[in-house]
Amino acid sequence: MYRSHTCGELRMAHVNQNVTLSGWVQKVRNLGGMTFIDLRDRYGITQLVLDVESNKALSDEANKLGREFVIQVTGNVAERSSKNAKMPTGDVEILIDSLKLLNASELPPFTIEDETDGGDELRMKYRYLDLRRNPVRSNLELRHKLGFEVRNFLNNQNFIETETPVLIKSTPEGARDFIVPSRMNSGEFYALPQSPQVFKQLLMVAGFDRYFQIVKCFRDEDLRADRQPEFTQIDCEMAFVDQQDVLSTFEGMTKHLFKVIKDVEFDFEFPQMPFSDAIKYYGSDKPDIRFDMKFVEMKEMLADCGFKVFEDAEYIGGICAQGCANYTRKQLDKLTDFVRKPQIGANGLVYVKCNEDGTFKSSVDKFFDADALQKWADAFGAKPGDLILVLAGDKSKTQNALCELRLEMGERLGLRDKNTFSPLWVVDFPLLEWDEDSERFHAMHHPFTSPKEEDLHLIDSDPGKVRANAYDLVINGVEIGGGSIRIHNDQLQNKMFKLLGFTQEEAEAQFGFLMNAFKYGAPPHGGVAFGFDRLASLFAGLDTIRDVIAFPKNNSGRDVMIDSPSPVATEQLNELSIKLSEVKKD
Repeated sequence: MYRSHTCGELRMAHVNQNVTLSGWVQKVRNLGGMTFIDLRDRYGITQLVLDVESNKALSDEANKLGREFVIQVTGNVAERSSKNAKMPTGDVEILIDSLKLLNASELPPFTIEDETDGGDELRMKYRYLDLRRNPVRSNLELRHKLGFEVRNFLNNQNFIETETPVLIKSTPEGARDFIVPSRMNSGEFYALPQSPQVFKQLLMVAGFDRYFQIVKCFRDEDLRADRQPEFTQIDCEMAFVDQQDVLSTFEGMTKHLFKVIKDVEFDFEFPQMPFSDAIKYYGSDKPDIRFDMKFVEMKEMLADCGFKVFEDAEYIGGICAQGCANYTRKQLDKLTDFVRKPQIGANGLVYVKCNEDGTFKSSVDKFFDADALQKWADAFGAKPGDLILVLAGDKSKTQNALCELRLEMGERLGLRDKNTFSPLWVVDFPLLEWDEDSERFHAMHHPFTSPKEEDLHLIDSDPGKVRANAYDLVINGVEIGGGSIRIHNDQLQNKMFKLLGFTQEEAEAQFGFLMNAFKYGAPPHGGVAFGFDRLASLFAGLDTIRDVIAFPKNNSGRDVMIDSPSPVATEQLNELSIKLSEVKKD
């Protein structure tokens, strides 16, 4: 037996008991006559004590220990004379009788403590060491609890957890597939699933009624804070449901998770916001509604204003930052530099200070007098002391930039508290979006999304105006989950494929198996997929999903710990009938 107790378990009730502990040496402190060792395992830290006079040989052995050495000790639990209220085990210590070295350790490349001196890349290279740190370990424990509660809730709602294949057929779903060559079928390839979309629909055809799976998905996309090449979804589907049935079920799951994991209770129905309003007022289909600061459109009120920048703009819009009229010129210049960043792309920033004395100071004073600026203030509901910020330009680009400016101001004003949660459903997405490059429609979600029944009459005459039975759950500006009611008959599905530019042959080659299944009594069905990593990072108060994944990739999609991806042997390529061509560098 390596241990009778863990390093986080012992309390005053264990005093005078003889115990055995095993773990890693956090630190050794030699104070002359006494040697103290902090011993750590997953559960906590316990202080060990050696008296040099009573056991010099053992003390000498203890003083040879280094950080992260693995040891086993046996001794009696004693009450500490100097207690440490910051540690759960801080009332007791172990008077060591015996010490056994189980494994030595080299000096770690960074300190294994809550506050470490290791940078991101270094800690990812030695991820197995980083996982020993309390903050990282606690994130993984939270993730475990989250998964357990998801299964618990869905099981009680009669969902069946069902695995679906990992090696599948490549199908167009909006992102690049990861491709896997087949040795036994030379020249042919599997793809790793971007989602189990078609399989969960087939399970509904099979009569499973309610399916879920906590499942790995794979997308060959450029990475960012909330994306990894492999990620985890809570993937769900239900038969004989409409949109509101799905929303009610998974709003219930979300409320359950917040109550159990965070002790946060939502005693209201989540608001539902049409996609058109989300774009109009927030410039985003995932608005952060923890704070107001809605967009005000100004194009109409500024027609023929004589200011060329505004007259030439397709869109003019702004926000009102309350209490910011005291911003200095330096602060306003920094905001201007912010919106001009290449990734944001605005040409400039117009400001109006609504001074406390009722006057105005703006960057466009020579074009607009006080009466005109008063009309701006009225449109924004601006009060003395507020600051109006305005952008102009192409509509989509300017709305995106204004969205970033709004979030930046929310951050500066402390309005994006990570302990405040504001959920909503974004609904009524467009079914299709027009792509200028390919000159055809693309599915905004995926080809199986059902159009709203009341818009079906537009599908031939004006398909761009057709709304989808689609919905996203957004919390604090993060898309946590999304889904749709699916098309469940082959006639409408064929029409959808045609709108998306598929020939009959292409549709048959890509999705013939699904279309055949629809011929055998497919029920009305719909579902949702939650980003499990995003949900875990939201609960953990993190800005990136990487810290809730045990072994994540870096921003280049590399696993620097195992050095992957990496070349493979020529023999392996030959077995797969693959020949590498030289990539020409610009």
